[in-house]
Amino acid sequence: MKKKALISVSDKTGIIELGNSLIKNNYEILATGNTSKLLKENNIACTEISIYTGSPEIFHGRLKTLHPKIFGGILYRRDNENDLNEANENSIDPIDIVCVNLYPFAKVVNQDVDQQTKIENIDIGGPSLIRAAAKNFKFISVLTNSDQYLSFIEELEKSEISDTTKSKLAAEAFSHTAQYDKIIADFFEREITNQQKNLRISFPLHSELRYGENPHQKAYLYGNFYENFIPLHGKELSYNNIIDLVAAVDLVNELDNNSCAIIKHTNPCGAATGKNVLDAYVKALSCDPVSAFGGIVAFNNEVNVETAEKINEIFTEVICAPSFEEKALEILKQKKNRRVIKFTAEFSNQKLQFRSIPNGIIAQEIDNSIFPENTLQTVTEKQITEDQYKDLKFAWVVCKHTKSNAIVFCKNQMAIGVGAGQMSRVDSSRIAVEKAMQNGHNLDNAVAASDAFFPFADGVEQIADSGITAIIQPGGSVRDEEVILAANKKNISMLFTGIRNFKH
Repeated sequence: MKKKALISVSDKTGIIELGNSLIKNNYEILATGNTSKLLKENNIACTEISIYTGSPEIFHGRLKTLHPKIFGGILYRRDNENDLNEANENSIDPIDIVCVNLYPFAKVVNQDVDQQTKIENIDIGGPSLIRAAAKNFKFISVLTNSDQYLSFIEELEKSEISDTTKSKLAAEAFSHTAQYDKIIADFFEREITNQQKNLRISFPLHSELRYGENPHQKAYLYGNFYENFIPLHGKELSYNNIIDLVAAVDLVNELDNNSCAIIKHTNPCGAATGKNVLDAYVKALSCDPVSAFGGIVAFNNEVNVETAEKINEIFTEVICAPSFEEKALEILKQKKNRRVIKFTAEFSNQKLQFRSIPNGIIAQEIDNSIFPENTLQTVTEKQITEDQYKDLKFAWVVCKHTKSNAIVFCKNQMAIGVGAGQMSRVDSSRIAVEKAMQNGHNLDNAVAASDAFFPFADGVEQIADSGITAIIQPGGSVRDEEVILAANKKNISMLFTGIRNFKH
């Protein structure tokens, strides 16, 4: 019985020379469709795989070599009695040479063709043949590249193929399929990223909430929110509680240790960093104690007894922190309906933010911008002091978490005036001044942050007239020069960040 060689190649380079050598050395050639056609056109005798197996190529060539007579002939061990008996019982002849190169996926994937065309160029049978032959390299030679043919032919015509050559070819075969699979894996990872536009979102229904933003609106909670926000006391969180709670924790997590944020309708009505959590809470509450009534309070450090006693002096809907002293928790639980929540930091790995729109959703990356310490530009004649720098950084973070148009005044790392959600930046500035004055804060030597550039000089002039000595803003207006000139005339400092933080 003649030895058998299987040839199934996409790249036909060198196949005629290899085929002639195989015939000369008394091999029977098995070949797939187009390879068989080329060999026969060049007077090289071969048997088509479909005739050899008795099974036609189907699904437009997707399935042609996956057959027991092919893989059995490659995989069975010639020195194993049981394998030899099973091969004989199933009429499986040995295949001694496998020559396969793969569909040109690496080339097609970078061409301007549709996704399905790329997918059709992912070879399935080829890698399986190569790996099967390489696994059984003790008995089989596996060729995967036309560059291997010449030296293989020379060895073939001199004598039997050596064990060293078979082992070397097997190593190259496994390397070849590994690289091929890596290219395919990279393609699918890119496709998944690109398909964010067509993202299908599926969260399990957790529970029905008492109501939505208003009592006449039904509301539902989906997903695993309570894995990161663990209720310790109080009645069920409402729709509004959840929205405000997330806003509070998002803000306080960006502030330095021993910070507190007080949120009302998703906007900060107080925020501060203190010597300890009690100091932070007292300073945050002083920003706007009237608005803080019924608000959400979040800390980024453990809540102690002194802080819990102070919190109990006013009505607070929700208190949230990474931990609570045992006695502090007992104090906070004295208010029956107040929610006390422990949060974990892991929830901050969220990458996308979603909102519903008619017949769909819109999504965006979360605003993960950080304070640009290394790229700040001082654009005014007057420079900032070290204390102003700390306050400006603090104000920038609070402003980032305030609804647009946003103006935030800060002093001694505490918010003292917040203007949020106005259609005009001048109105936001005016409200921030009024809030600060109403609550007894002196704006002299305070700083201000704006979430976007000032389109006109009037906003800067109004802020400067209140006593503010430094402003931080993105810059980028066509009237930046006018705005800078106004700041210089008012003898205040101004920094440009280059980062806009709109929050709608």
